[in-house]
Amino acid sequence: MTVRVRFAPSPTGMFHVGGARSALQNWIYAKQQGGVFVLRVEDTDAARNKPEWTEGILSALDWIGIARGSYEGPYFQSQNAGEHRAAAARLHGSGRAYYCDCAREAVQARSGSQYSGYDGFCRDRGLAPGEGRALRFRTPDEGTTVVVDLIRGEPTFENKLIEDFVIARGDGSPVFLLANVVDDMTMGITHVIRAEEHLPNTPKQQLLWDALGVQPPVWAHVPVVVNEKRQKLSKRRDKVALEAYRDEGYLADAMRNYLMLLGWAPSGDREIVPWSVIEEEFRLEEVNPSPAFFDEKKLRAFNGEYIRALPVEDFVAACQPWLTGTATIPPPPWQPEEFDADAFAAVAPLAQTRIAVLSEIVPNVDFLFLASPLVDEAAWAKAMKEGAGDLLDAAVAAFEALETWDAERLKSALEAVGAERGLKLGKAQAPVRVAVTGRSVGLPLFESMEVLGRERTLTRLRAARVRLP
Repeated sequence: MTVRVRFAPSPTGMFHVGGARSALQNWIYAKQQGGVFVLRVEDTDAARNKPEWTEGILSALDWIGIARGSYEGPYFQSQNAGEHRAAAARLHGSGRAYYCDCAREAVQARSGSQYSGYDGFCRDRGLAPGEGRALRFRTPDEGTTVVVDLIRGEPTFENKLIEDFVIARGDGSPVFLLANVVDDMTMGITHVIRAEEHLPNTPKQQLLWDALGVQPPVWAHVPVVVNEKRQKLSKRRDKVALEAYRDEGYLADAMRNYLMLLGWAPSGDREIVPWSVIEEEFRLEEVNPSPAFFDEKKLRAFNGEYIRALPVEDFVAACQPWLTGTATIPPPPWQPEEFDADAFAAVAPLAQTRIAVLSEIVPNVDFLFLASPLVDEAAWAKAMKEGAGDLLDAAVAAFEALETWDAERLKSALEAVGAERGLKLGKAQAPVRVAVTGRSVGLPLFESMEVLGRERTLTRLRAARVRLP
């Protein structure tokens, strides 16, 4: 048997990090088993069926290493509508499904409770298809449905507690439960690896597989992904869009390494490992069924480690989208003609050790490519206190006297200026840093001044002095 797994997202306008985790787990399992990864877009909801949203799914998969052309598909659920309807007709013809015209209000009136499920009222009425009549699956009255799950063991469900559920709407269109099962059958899916939230649907789907005469797949329900309050990640409340992390400057390698740790860990006391190690060591049966905490702070730290591990030339290349702007990344504050590639290359090694996401490169280097720095007024107020004007005057004089403009001589000159005023270097350089870069934190000051150059540095120091009493 050839293992066939599938990833079946809905085109919702964003790609959920939990979905990305499931896609990677399916991808690795298929590779380990010499199997096939199938991409199926579940697009039957017209409101969620836009070409740009499907492209978003493909683009996000490309980014995390599941590239177009390396898998089967994409298929579209809407293209299989005929098979869905045929399966519904077979279930009705075999007596495993029946038509029902009960409105919710009628069910509640019979039970006396708004919380009661469907009571099987139409089971033996023999209704024919008709407008407003839904098709319900006839759930067995006795016995149990056992779901054999590679992660959760054998969850067991009493059939009498599973209500006769709808498999086709009143207009004849099949619902997700049936469409999903039929698609998996049609595509020969052998293993369904998906999020825990689908587990309550699994006994119903397994009953459908059995009723249609096909052996159910092997199930594996991976843990739900939660936030720091242990609430399921929600796009309405949490930062969950993979594209948002990509555009903020997270590296694909860091992201997929971190996603694979949501419920699983490689051997030894380590978490940051080469992808080849993850591909070799990952085991579905070792996935922890407990909820997995998506810790953005930890992901950020991961990303910083990955950034620092890049060769400098790769770091420079990785920064380019933020240095120029793209369709989804805003342009930097400088004009394209103001950018100096040599100057950026000179400070890139300094920036590489200080940023955790690539978008942070812009505020670290913008002072190099603007006519005057973007001044942080809070930083200015803190640095330009009494005595700052005198210090800037002395610093300008000391720097003007330098024959060689390099970081070491600049540092020595300012140390001397500070010592004359009883200031350590940290205090002495605060107003100089704000005058030159506009901020109180950033790249090493003297290396920055060396790259910025004598005339531009002195011009900024003089301009800052003019603002002071």
